[in-house]
Amino acid sequence: MDINVQDLKERMDKGDGSFVLIDVREPIEHEAYNIGGELIPMGEIPARLEELKKHTDDEVVVYCRSGQRSGQIQRYMQSSGFKNVRNLTGGMLAWQENFEHK
Repeated sequence: MDINVQDLKERMDKGDGSFVLIDVREPIEHEAYNIGGELIPMGEIPARLEELKKHTDDEVVVYCRSGQRSGQIQRYMQSSGFKNVRNLTGGMLAWQENFEHK
């Protein structure tokens, strides 16, 4: 199941710490703009899967620039046994469109 930027921002604004937030973009993208997620670039996810296994039963929200890479990671993590992985629809483009240009 996916999550949209409005729902995620509302949860973050309320201090809801019940989920794990992972940025699957590249370091340069993360440095330019991020919303506080742990940076694990898409290409590193398979090698770091073991360290993420502690979150198998947790809600995990993954995001990237547009939602494409994070959608692939969502499917990969689900196929690896993660039970509740959510993709941020529209990624950072949608986040900035909704919250940075108003």
